[in-house]
Amino acid sequence: MKAKIAITGDYMTLGQVLKEVNVISSGGQAKWYLAENTVLVDGEIENRRGRKLYPGMMVEIPDEGTFFMVQAQEKDNAPE
Repeated sequence: MKAKIAITGDYMTLGQVLKEVNVISSGGQAKWYLAENTVLVDGEIENRRGRKLYPGMMVEIPDEGTFFMVQAQEKDNAPE
């Protein structure tokens, strides 16, 4: 699955993204999830729940999908 995630501020953390896409149910589970599962940010393995994600970045979560970070007002113009 490919989807867009709109960022309303300057950035969103990786933990917030995991919660947004319903991989975890609370922010406190992010550290555990990232220790047990591989998550890629722009093709690089990432295990920091506080990793800042900006518009234009891509997050890949195996068995969940690929998520493109977009600025909230640009949601309709992001790559498919």
